[in-house]
Amino acid sequence: MTTRRTLLAAAASLLPLPALAQGSTRPIRAIVPFPPGGGVDAFARAFVPAFAAQIGQGVVIENIGGASSRLGTQAVLRAAPDGHTLLITNDTLAAIEALPVAGSGPFIPGLAPVLLGASAPQALVTHPRSGIPDAAAYAARLRAGRPTNIGVPGLGSSQHFASELLAQALGGRPEHISYRGGGPLLIDLLGGTIDGGVVTLGAAIDQIRDGRLVALGVSGLHRSPALPDVPTFAESVAPGFEAETWMGVLAPRATPAPVLAALHAASLAALRDASVAQRLGALGFDTPGHGPDRFGPILRDTAARFAAVAGAVGLRACEA
Repeated sequence: MTTRRTLLAAAASLLPLPALAQGSTRPIRAIVPFPPGGGVDAFARAFVPAFAAQIGQGVVIENIGGASSRLGTQAVLRAAPDGHTLLITNDTLAAIEALPVAGSGPFIPGLAPVLLGASAPQALVTHPRSGIPDAAAYAARLRAGRPTNIGVPGLGSSQHFASELLAQALGGRPEHISYRGGGPLLIDLLGGTIDGGVVTLGAAIDQIRDGRLVALGVSGLHRSPALPDVPTFAESVAPGFEAETWMGVLAPRATPAPVLAALHAASLAALRDASVAQRLGALGFDTPGHGPDRFGPILRDTAARFAAVAGAVGLRACEA
């Protein structure tokens, strides 16, 4: 059945964004609310060049990290809704919605989903000299109550939620150390400053492959084809455990429908580009390519699930 949304999308796919934006040639800002070097940044840098080619104008990645992605997300909410500012983020957006902080948010009502581009497992990684060589050793350490510090890309991030869920399943709890993003976390982990860290698999995959870091496990129900030798936590220490992350593109809520349709068409075409798919696959990402009709409910459902987790493990907004 032909719908108004279908017609808009079809028409938009034939028009570059400048035509919809009254001839503007200024670059699009793609705001990543984390520092360089993390999983969202890796996704954005694989995706954005192809998106720029599809949309027909320049796209500049801006990394605005801090406050578990709140700072960068707020920058998008304050931007003009004209298609020239986008948010590229992960399910930490749902996590910060579930853990509101005074003077910050809500976030989801002010954003329009454009494309859910990728999903991936989280990975718990350690330094080779950490004394924690595998998931069983990690579980034993937590159960024994031995002090263990685990870095996460912000308290209240999706990685923090995943780590809390795993710890709950294992019967212990580490001390979580907050970082502005996965990049700074990995720098400290490589230097042996912390015992371990939870990051999106793609953020640490090169260091895992070359032996500088050890992956204790991944959070999906199935092993990642990108690292098939790394077990899932479900098969090793926590039956049924699953806590995958997703990454997507959003725009300010009031962006006109034809512009949103053009952004979606260009985003989906970029995601389906063979070189982008190959690069993301090598980083451990799946690329579902869900449009706004599916992305919106997934976003809201994820926020509700994180709110339930926060209640179960006792996370408070002030901890985020």
